[in-house]
Amino acid sequence: MTIRIKKGKKINGIISSVQEMSGVDLSVCFQCKKCTSGCPVSAHSESPPAEIIRRLQLGAGNEILDSDLIWTCASCETCFARCPMRIDTAAVMDALRALAMARGAKVPAGNAPLFNKAFLKTVEIFGRTYDLGMIAAYKIGTSTYLQDTDKFPAMLKKGKIALLPSWDADKKTVKRIFNKTVKTR
Repeated sequence: MTIRIKKGKKINGIISSVQEMSGVDLSVCFQCKKCTSGCPVSAHSESPPAEIIRRLQLGAGNEILDSDLIWTCASCETCFARCPMRIDTAAVMDALRALAMARGAKVPAGNAPLFNKAFLKTVEIFGRTYDLGMIAAYKIGTSTYLQDTDKFPAMLKKGKIALLPSWDADKKTVKRIFNKTVKTR
């Protein structure tokens, strides 16, 4: 994607909101693109991580919230591990997702927002992810009740999924984290 800069144009983008929400100073990025070279989803995205950061630096507004990368980012933090300036791009993507939801931005094809909600809800309830509960919530939300059910017996047999949630998580810490994030939104 070509980025055009117009001389004399006043920058009124969303960078300050993103920096405040993520705690990341985006002005230190010098576009080495190591984040993009390590990103497992950038090849499948219209805008790679380095481009998102650059567009924010150049004053991108709400139009950046329509980017598919903010929904497909796996938050694996490979970008953070590779970045010589220690920019937490995953935190930036989290902030962009939160802004997109708050501002009613276009939701991408697929159900990444629903998956994110189902995942976070199970973590909030059980203190860690509960795969079966998350899958059930996602299936109810998408009305695809029987899709992929043929895979369940094999996953269960191999121990890849548990019928019951794990109860050994530190629920107090998780609850404190969720309460703190609700206050900062």
